[in-house]
Amino acid sequence: MDNLKWTDVPDIAIELFEKHEDVDPRYIRFTDLHKWVMALEGFNDDPDRSNEKILEAIQMAWIEEADLD
Repeated sequence: MDNLKWTDVPDIAIELFEKHEDVDPRYIRFTDLHKWVMALEGFNDDPDRSNEKILEAIQMAWIEEADLD
């Protein structure tokens, strides 16, 4: 996926799910989540535009993608 932004929550969740299959997103720290999103291929947004609300939305979407709820 090219040109991902912080607002592309569902797409980010899919990318994280595919890249980190062995990780249970229910237990990830937001600091790690932030780093992993920034490291995604095609992610192109300002690191300072994220906040706790966005990271929580990404985490919840990732949990849903992993079907852990």
